[in-house]
Amino acid sequence: MKKYRYPKQIPFSKFVLKSSTIAKNPLPFHKQFFADAGDSFCVKPFMNPMIMLTRDAEIAKHILQKNHKNYHKSELQSKYLSRYVGHGLLTSNGDYWLRQRRLIQPAFHRKKIQNLLGIVSDTIDKQVQQITAGKTIDMYPLMNDLAFDVVGRSLFNYQTDAKTLKRLQAIIEELQLFLVKEIRMPYKRGWYKISGKMAYHMKLVAESRKILSDFIEERRASEESHDDLLDMLLNATYEDGSTMDNQTLIDEILILFVAGHETTANALTFTFHLLAKHPEIQDKVVKEVMSLDENLDSLARIDQLKYTKQCIEESMRLYPPAWITDRVALDDDSFGDYTIKKGTLLGVSFYELHRHPKYFKDPLQFRPERFSEENKKETAGYYFPFGAGPRLCIGNGFALFEMMLSVEAVVRKFTLSTTQTEIETNPLVTLKPVGVTARFEPRT
Repeated sequence: MKKYRYPKQIPFSKFVLKSSTIAKNPLPFHKQFFADAGDSFCVKPFMNPMIMLTRDAEIAKHILQKNHKNYHKSELQSKYLSRYVGHGLLTSNGDYWLRQRRLIQPAFHRKKIQNLLGIVSDTIDKQVQQITAGKTIDMYPLMNDLAFDVVGRSLFNYQTDAKTLKRLQAIIEELQLFLVKEIRMPYKRGWYKISGKMAYHMKLVAESRKILSDFIEERRASEESHDDLLDMLLNATYEDGSTMDNQTLIDEILILFVAGHETTANALTFTFHLLAKHPEIQDKVVKEVMSLDENLDSLARIDQLKYTKQCIEESMRLYPPAWITDRVALDDDSFGDYTIKKGTLLGVSFYELHRHPKYFKDPLQFRPERFSEENKKETAGYYFPFGAGPRLCIGNGFALFEMMLSVEAVVRKFTLSTTQTEIETNPLVTLKPVGVTARFEPRT
């Protein structure tokens, strides 16, 4: 019999006794278990395969890059998440995922994104103009609206009215809250079915898909060119010359809405909090922004916002929107000191990895200079804000450009300040900020 070697095992009883508390926020427990067990630990649920959680960068690179073919996304994403947001790039595996990735990747090349930057910049400017000066504002709803509007306009070049997109936004947020409950408290699935909660949320799924289907049908019937993401997706062809059908398009568009707006909204909220908390760093960003020639196009401005980019990257180190990822081993594997069995569920905590003193000096400090040209080689192997390997987030370039233009637009108009020294986070599908506020004073 083959001998397997796992890291220190945490008694499953510890999870069972605290299951409801862990379900609300697993981060404190992860921190505690890592402190007790080291950089990796495992748990053996009754009648289920071993679960291994790690904050080890070498293990992360092994399963996400070096031996990625031996690892698929787990049913948490491929079955449960896909039920609500579609069977798209984020939630699929194997040959189907690879086919879709090859099809969609060209839409996110730098040259294609450049064509969208005018839409993105105009959308950001309109949102920033609506911010009320002289008030303390809850940041996340503001950034959530901004990011959702950017995705909506980039996808549809605003073919629809704001009310319809607001409804889609509300549905997506409600579905995510329910999804997290279902994943973290699987023992309640029977109750969710009996009580009608499952049926209610599946009706919301149907409504969201109907909204997107109407968008697609309207566009197919139109002979106009809109030069947006929907046009690119409609015109994208597989190797045999065929295109995506409506249901496949809806799957991919739902993923773009979920992954494309929420992670950006989270990252912007954390970034603005950190800039408000560190006025000396905010001043450096302002100096860089104000030195720009306002007649430059969006891409030229982005290329010059080097320190601004460092601030965003450092914010995503401290608060990675995609705070954890999971994989299932398709076959036995060995890495480091461990030999694991086929079927093992592995989780990589980017949140813990990014805060590990082994990889980052003074890891809890906000230091954008970590990502300067002269320093970023030191962090390159330990920084995973968009994942790693072949499944690196397809929209990472688009997201960074959007965030840089957003920071530029806000600091050009406002001075941010805050009295908050500590903030709360809510680790749902993404790492969400809770009650993060800042005061917006007009810049004089």
